[in-house]
Amino acid sequence: MGSSFGDRLKQERLSRSLTQGELGGEFYSASYISLLENAHREPTTDIIRQLASQLQLAPSSVAEWAHSASPEESECLRLSLCARQSWDTRDYLGAAANAKSAAEFASASKDTVTWWNMTFLAANSLMRHGDNGEAVAVLKTLLDHPLTTDNDALALRAQQVMGAATLAQGCLQQAISHATRAVEIGSGDSPEEFGAYLLALQTLIGALTEAGHLDEAWEHALVLAGAVTDETSPQMAGEIHWVIGNVAFIRHDIRTGLEHHAQASRLLSPATDLSRWAQFNKATAWVRLMAGVVEPATLQAIERSELAHSVVGATLAETLEVSMLRARWHYLNGELTEALDLLASIQAQKDELAPHIAGDNALLLGTALQAAEHPAEALDAYQQALDSYIQAGATDRVDVAKEHLAGIQTSDA
Repeated sequence: MGSSFGDRLKQERLSRSLTQGELGGEFYSASYISLLENAHREPTTDIIRQLASQLQLAPSSVAEWAHSASPEESECLRLSLCARQSWDTRDYLGAAANAKSAAEFASASKDTVTWWNMTFLAANSLMRHGDNGEAVAVLKTLLDHPLTTDNDALALRAQQVMGAATLAQGCLQQAISHATRAVEIGSGDSPEEFGAYLLALQTLIGALTEAGHLDEAWEHALVLAGAVTDETSPQMAGEIHWVIGNVAFIRHDIRTGLEHHAQASRLLSPATDLSRWAQFNKATAWVRLMAGVVEPATLQAIERSELAHSVVGATLAETLEVSMLRARWHYLNGELTEALDLLASIQAQKDELAPHIAGDNALLLGTALQAAEHPAEALDAYQQALDSYIQAGATDRVDVAKEHLAGIQTSDA
């Protein structure tokens, strides 16, 4: 039989983010699944039927994997596995390139399922690397494909990631629209669909919060909180508490924000996902600083974020965002010179940031310049903040920028 069955079994397992033990379930051990994947055991009809049930595929489709693969199919499998391996080692550019190539082979072979999975992986990899514009372009091909439009589970996953990608771009209204569609599809019947639904809720809450729709964001946060059960993994529960805490901080409910972020800190582990742990520490430091919470725990979050991002290999945008934390820390501690130096450097690279993030930097720059008694430069920074917020569709922050502009113009009159 060769390795075609084992390679395809491994590909399908990884595309669903299943461990060998999870795929085997109560029927086969992880070691037995490993033997199948490495072509050290031949699958029987009963095994094929059970694995098909576990993977939610037709038994006839799984049985076809036992047939000799063509050179094109073998190359598609090889590239698919290389893409997964690159993803696991955080080589996101390599993952995107291999996934795109695998998708091309799959398309030529009219293997639409593999094409969909590899295209989806390519989009996620591009987004992780910070290439959000290209990720959005790839996701559009998925959303327009009949396989997606005819399948709620696939539509949920694609809409959720499109929401996350447009949120990262700062296109807040688009992010809200896509995340809302994903949430409206519902949680589905499988753990995979439920996980995608929870991610969609988190994306929607983040986009609503960034756009200033705090009451609506809090309503969804309460729904998200109700989804946490004893069966929820620590990592997922931690991320849920992280999101709820963010909204609470921004709503000026500091006590609730601190409680949820403390729970998130206990649940999230750098050993599980160092990249997400870095993002959590960046987020918790950011909302603490925005709420004016200047204490050792806030500085610790900044330092953890700086260290973790240096280890995982941050994009330029992520590096600039972490520098903004330091700048705000300096500002809140009265260290204007240090704050201004950092903020000016970040502002010179504002095109690397999402519009709403660039607006936040410009607004803080203007505030620091005004405190340093440089009103003309502060006025220019406030105008840049306003322009960035308008571009992002962040209506609440548009009003804040206008208030700062009006205040400085009144004082100059």
